[in-house]
Amino acid sequence: MNIKNLFKGAILVLLASCSPESSNWENYTDEGTFFVYRRQSQIGEETYNITSNKDSIIVTSIQGENERGRISGVESKLYLTAELEPLSYYSRRISKNDTTNIFKMEVNGDQVSVWEKHFDVVTSNKKDVFFGVNSNIPAGIEMMLYHYYFSQNDIESLPTLPRGEISLTHRGEDTVQINGENVALDRYVVEGINWGGRTIWLDKSKNLVAVVKANTQIRELIKKGYEEAKPFFIKGNVEEQMAQLKEYTESVKGPEYPVTALVGGNVVDVVSNNIKEDMTLLIEDGKIVAIGKNDAVEVPKGAKIIDVAGKTLIPGLWDMHAHSNQVQWAPAYLAGGVTTIRDNGNELEFATAFRDAIAKEGAVGPDILLAGMTDGPGPKGNGIIRARSVEEAKEVVALYHKNGYEQIKIYTSIEPEILKVLSEEAHKVGMTVTGHVPALVDDTRVAVESGMDMLSHYNRIMGALFPDKKISELVKDGRYFLAHNEITDAMVDDAIDFYKEHGTVLDVTLGLGVIRTLPKGNPVETIEPDSYRMAYELFESKRFRAGSKEKTAALSKEDVTKAAEVIGKFYKAGIPVVAGTDNHTPGFGLFLELESYVEYAHLSPLDAIKTATIIPARAMGYDDVTGTLEIGKQADIAILESNPLEDIKNIRSVSAVMTNGNYYESEPLWVAADFKPTRD
Repeated sequence: MNIKNLFKGAILVLLASCSPESSNWENYTDEGTFFVYRRQSQIGEETYNITSNKDSIIVTSIQGENERGRISGVESKLYLTAELEPLSYYSRRISKNDTTNIFKMEVNGDQVSVWEKHFDVVTSNKKDVFFGVNSNIPAGIEMMLYHYYFSQNDIESLPTLPRGEISLTHRGEDTVQINGENVALDRYVVEGINWGGRTIWLDKSKNLVAVVKANTQIRELIKKGYEEAKPFFIKGNVEEQMAQLKEYTESVKGPEYPVTALVGGNVVDVVSNNIKEDMTLLIEDGKIVAIGKNDAVEVPKGAKIIDVAGKTLIPGLWDMHAHSNQVQWAPAYLAGGVTTIRDNGNELEFATAFRDAIAKEGAVGPDILLAGMTDGPGPKGNGIIRARSVEEAKEVVALYHKNGYEQIKIYTSIEPEILKVLSEEAHKVGMTVTGHVPALVDDTRVAVESGMDMLSHYNRIMGALFPDKKISELVKDGRYFLAHNEITDAMVDDAIDFYKEHGTVLDVTLGLGVIRTLPKGNPVETIEPDSYRMAYELFESKRFRAGSKEKTAALSKEDVTKAAEVIGKFYKAGIPVVAGTDNHTPGFGLFLELESYVEYAHLSPLDAIKTATIIPARAMGYDDVTGTLEIGKQADIAILESNPLEDIKNIRSVSAVMTNGNYYESEPLWVAADFKPTRD
């Protein structure tokens, strides 16, 4: 599909001519194209035009994307003075059904007004130097932001509206090979646009050449002509991310002690289903070496003693559906008591570096288990690693196995016969298979029979209730097919028998469904009470902020309620249900997931906690080393101010965590991740 043609005629642009080296922007003209990548696979492109006269500069941008079959576009226009000062800026979607503004900024005299979609208008006094910025700023607009930044004579930061400020740190000069020639580029890390930093490269005229960024999802934007350097840009971003992780580690990691004693806490035993009060735990070399009543455990001299009297200690939590595409996840996860994650699809270069920095170099963060994203052919495919033939399927398994991955993650475009090959090859080398029911398989039970050991997302898991129907038949009247169908006890019992026979593990992401019940116009805090604490740039970009129309929200609520009731029955029948978030509300998603199990699936608080402790540890084959608080196991411990067995909402009271032999207070971790602290 030609994305340019898709949006041809959407906007009129003015053109002229001038050298990009000119310090005088009068009669300046530039045009260009940036290719847009998601998980290193090209999903679209952006074209920009810059024109000027003696009074003003006009920058226009058209973005078009085909992201997993979802065609969308964004039109943006920026007006600047001849001195590059912003006058107005808007960015809006191009769609038959949605032409609403994403971002709009206007200067009126001494006032600046900013509109962001789903947010209230912000009006403030005009600053002498500022720029309007949104987290999804187009590359052409972003380039002018940097030109303005550098025109201000070595400023340390540039105020932005409506958020705060951006800063650029020069990280050095890189040389890339373009058409056989060496090209010198300057590498910078930019903070203040998206959550965490983005890595950019500028040419010697300060024109933008490449951006690698994330806001829970890695994207690369590379100027046409430089695309052969994509591996270099990806490698450079990984280097900068690991440097950021090192800074986090140095800022929050305290001194290590040979022995640590947690004294006076109430320990939740997820095996015997009880709580042991006034206990002391001794931790040596990262493992629990003693557990007992305070007067029965002798604390050796020189031990680090931590008073946890009155607090509740539970095993460190697991998130079994993570997409930790940036290192900011590390402190945010630990702050919430999450000590192990399964990354369920990421860019290989970043994911392996992130995992190894924590496991081998002692960086701050949860232990990371990796599932390798794999998809099939076509524009609906996800990422660059594809299995389109038997040979490619074998190569994919070999690639991930060589890099220490635990699982193969199946995505939607995998073909039926290729699914069988991937499963067979994975099982040969001791890997398991997880992920989505592929569209061409179109049958939940067939996917399991083809070798899938685990399934993701309740809406596809529920397909097993309808053995005589394809998923495409179920969703032909809309995605909320449970709301339109009667679910009988016989159907549930039959699905239970099927899943138990195959030993299937269910990664239901129930909280994701609960978030989707948000009616339009309602703040997301009505469902996720801590969301206001997220880093501003992250909160601003979350796609669920809009909410759904009243009818859709009601259907979604009915659908998720019926699904949850079935999930509760699955769990009570002994089918492994594991807690996962899919990153809908970073740092807090797991709390919502566990709360949803209690509220909607009618699990006890202890059973909900098990879905994020012993059950995932057992499912991933790590129950002999973690998942419970027992002598000989890793000291993966979440320390809570209040007892979650009395009220599952107390799961949000995590105040400290232990993992890999290190003790961390939650507050500094939240601050490191640029979240508001709990006591703010």
